[in-house]
Formats: sequence, C-alpha cells, structure tokens
Amino acid sequence: MKHLFLACLLLGTSVANAYNQQALMEAYFGVVMIRGYNLDGGMAYGSGVVVADNSVVTNCHVLRATKQPWVSRGEDSYPITSVRADAWHDLCLVTTHNMPFKSVLRGNSHDLVRGQEITAIGHSNGVPAPITSVGEIQGLYPTQPGNMIRSSAKFLMGASGSGLFDMEGRLVGINTFKTAGNGGSIHFALPVEWLDTLEKMPATTEFPVHGKALWEEDEDKKPFYMRAAVPESRQDWAALQKVSSLWTQQEPTSADAWFSLGLANLSLKQFALAASAFDQAVSLDKQFVEAWFRRGEVAQQLGDQQTVYQIETQL
Repeated sequence: MKHLFLACLLLGTSVANAYNQQALMEAYFGVVMIRGYNLDGGMAYGSGVVVADNSVVTNCHVLRATKQPWVSRGEDSYPITSVRADAWHDLCLVTTHNMPFKSVLRGNSHDLVRGQEITAIGHSNGVPAPITSVGEIQGLYPTQPGNMIRSSAKFLMGASGSGLFDMEGRLVGINTFKTAGNGGSIHFALPVEWLDTLEKMPATTEFPVHGKALWEEDEDKKPFYMRAAVPESRQDWAALQKVSSLWTQQEPTSADAWFSLGLANLSLKQFALAASAFDQAVSLDKQFVEAWFRRGEVAQQLGDQQTVYQIETQL
C-alpha cells in the first residue's frame, strides 16, 4: 500500500522536463579525461571540463599521484603545462597547448532548485567516451560563493572532476565526492562559482598536487550535511538520528536537517517523531516534494487517512 501511495503521488506530480539537446551535446564534448602515470608506474585517471581555451577544470585529488599529467580524448593527448590549485576546495585549473576543444557554457548554482533535473557527464570507470547520468537536485547547501550540490546523478571512480550540467547544457557544478553504502551512493558537486576565484590564483608547474580537501576533514569538523550523508547511505539509522538531532539544534531553519531527522525516525519506526520532523521540513520548504511523500508514508503507518488525502490533494 505504501508503494502504491508513493507511485500515485509521483504520477500525479510528474511533468515533462524540457531540455536543450544541442546544448547538452556541446556540454558532452566539453568533457575530457585527465590521465597520468602514478609514481609506482600505474595509471591515474579522472575527468575534467573545458572552461576556456586550453584550460580544463578538474579535482586536485586527481593530480595527487602523477608528475606528468595530460588531457586526453580518444587517441589524442595534450600535455598539461601548469596548474592553478586550490587543494582545500579540491579544484584545479590545468593549462595545456593547442587543444581544439570548445569551452562549455557556465551557469550558476544559485539558480538551482530542489527537484530540478540535471545531468552528470564524465569518464566513470575510466571509459574512453563520457557517460551521462540524469538525476535531480536533492539538496543545496550555501557556501561562499554558490551552493554545494547534492544530486542523484551518479558518477563512479574516474569521473572525479567531471561536469554537472543543467538541462540547458550549462555547467553548474564539478562532481567531486560521494558516500557509499547499502542504501546507495550520495553524490556531491562543488559549485561552479568557485572557478571565479581559482582563475585568479597563480599558476605553478609543480606536480603532483598535494593537500587535504574539505570533504576529507575529520568527521566532527565537517558540515552537518556531509556528516549525515554517511550514516544515511549505510542505512545506520541510529547514527543518522543522532547527527540529525544535532543538526536541527544547530540549524533549526534547515529543511534538510528536519528531513534527515524524519528519515531516521521513520526508518526506526518512530512514526510520531517522524511526522513531527517532516512537518517541520515542509513548513520550512513547501516545495520539498520528497518530504511530502515521506509525510504521507508516515500518515499511512499511523492510519491517518485524512492527512494522506490532504497531501494527495496538495500535490
């Protein structure tokens, strides 16, 4: 019955998402591979996005173990001659010569909304041709500047540094890190706005690139949305309940915090607490569709058909 309820809501709220096929094709051809030999002789690889003539943005952690990286597409390769590195934000802007690829269009993460359709394009598993993965925005977390992006657009090893694009083919984020667990991976992208600062940094010719990234910080020093992602993906509901309770105390106006707490309570079958948390989430963000779905699920568990009907009517 629960799944039927969710399916009916999905059918009732589904809309045709428009996309610009030509622009997305151009975005596809703006994604390249970053490769290089490790210090032990193995191959390091990742992805990158062409953002200006002879300039490619990627993750700095892609460049940690190679002294002579290069950009490649198919059988063509272009030696990297310099890099602007912001190791903490895990963004590196590499420069090469005579690379014929066109720069992608840039958007911004401020214009994104929860539930918006997006696509990740990158070389997951090191395959020669980029792979696309369509998903939606699951969370937006303010940074300076822009928003850190949580999305359901999947990427695998080899796609670090790849592009997250809106359906108009505009680059909105750089796919960087993810969690793993029985509940599935949770994927995060850095805001494209961070490129503005990176482009003003001095270039160096020294490789490898060293330095810890923000997502590698000690767990208790990470922002709550990162701390909550690990137990959620592992389906460790007691741990998620603990960190989400702290999150709601520290950030009581965060709809994401209350949703996270509601998800933990629901999974622990603490339905009354889950209902309260989801009510807080939708009061803070009335467009939070997943929170409405979950609130309806809780109402069914409690036998509250009036609330189920109200949610169906609203959605």
